[in-house]
Amino acid sequence: MTSKDNYCVIMGGGIGSRFWPFSRKTLPKQFLDFFGTGRSLLQQTFDRFNKVIPTENIFIVTNAMYADLVKEQLPELNPEQVLLEPARRNTAPCIAWASYHIRALNPKANIVVAPSDHLILKEDEFLEAIGKGMQFVAQSDKLLTLGIKPNRPETGYGYIQIADKEAENFYKVKTFTEKPELELAKVFLESGEFYWNSGLFLWNVNSIINAVEALLPELAAKLMPGKEIYSTPAEKAFIEENFPACPNVSIDFGIMEKADNVYVSLGDFGWSDLGTWGSLYELSPKDDENNVMLKCEALTYNSRNNIVVLPQGKLAVIDGLDGYLIAESDNVLLICKKDEEHTIRKYVNDTQMRLGDDYI
Repeated sequence: MTSKDNYCVIMGGGIGSRFWPFSRKTLPKQFLDFFGTGRSLLQQTFDRFNKVIPTENIFIVTNAMYADLVKEQLPELNPEQVLLEPARRNTAPCIAWASYHIRALNPKANIVVAPSDHLILKEDEFLEAIGKGMQFVAQSDKLLTLGIKPNRPETGYGYIQIADKEAENFYKVKTFTEKPELELAKVFLESGEFYWNSGLFLWNVNSIINAVEALLPELAAKLMPGKEIYSTPAEKAFIEENFPACPNVSIDFGIMEKADNVYVSLGDFGWSDLGTWGSLYELSPKDDENNVMLKCEALTYNSRNNIVVLPQGKLAVIDGLDGYLIAESDNVLLICKKDEEHTIRKYVNDTQMRLGDDYI
C-alpha cells in the first residue's frame, strides 16, 4: 500500500442548526472560525488530513449551495474534488456517491471518511491511528470506525460496545447504541466495554460499495447504474437526476449497525464532536465563575456557568444568570438555558414557520 492509494472524504453539507443563530443556512458552522485561529472547522479538518493524505486525494462532499464557500476556503482543491449534492440525503448517500466516484479513479483506494466539524487536540496520536487503520482496512474487507475512550457519562454521543480483539487495538463491534439516558450512560462508562462513536470511518472502497449494494439495495439502485460514467463529464447530470431520489438514511443505521464485518479502533485523541453549544462550552476557557466569553466582551455580576457569544465590538452586561446561553448573530438574539439546548432545533423550526427564512 502506498499513500497514493489513500483517500479522504470530508462531509461538509450540514446546516448545523444546533448552533443557531451563530450557524446559519447560508453560512453553517463548518465554515466558521469558532476559536479565533484564522481557520474554519472545515479548513482545520482539511489541514489535519492533508498531513497524511495527498492533496489531490482529498474530496469534499457538500450541498450545492456551498460551492463558492468551499472554493473560497480551500482554493488548493480542483473543482473535481468538490462533490456537490443537489439535495440533502444524510450520510449514506453522501458516502456511497463519493465511494463510486473514487473507485472510478482508483479501484484499490482506501478511504477515511470524516465530518467537517470535529476537534482533535492530540493530532499526532490521531494521525498515527489513521495510518494504522488504513493499513488494517487495506488488508481485509472490514469496515472500521474509531471509538473514543469516554471520560464522563455523556448523553449526547452514540456508543460502541466492543467484543473480541482482532489485532493490536482493533476489536470486533458487538453493538451500537444511540444517545442513551444518563443512567444508562453511567452504566456504559463503568463497564469499560463501551466507547463513544466518533463518526469517523475507514474502509477499502470495494468493502464499502459491497456493503451498500448488499444492505441498501434501494440506494445502490439509484447510484450504481451510473458506475461507467463516474469521474466523467456525464456524472454531474446523472447525480442531479438520481441523487434527490436516494433514501434519506445515515451510514450508521443503514450499514454499520447491520453489517457483520464492523470493527473499531480505540483511542483517546482529545476528540470532541462540536455538535452543540454545550460541547463548545466544555472546550473553552472559563473565568472564575465558569463563564465563557467567546470572542466578545462581557461584564458579569452574580452570574456563573454561562456562555456568551456576540459579534465583535459588542459588550454584554449580565446580572443574575446561572447556566444560560446568550448568543447574538446578525438579526437574531437567543437567550435560553444552556442545558436545554436540544430545544434550539424547535426554536429554529418555529422561527421558520412563523417568520420565514430571513432569520434562519
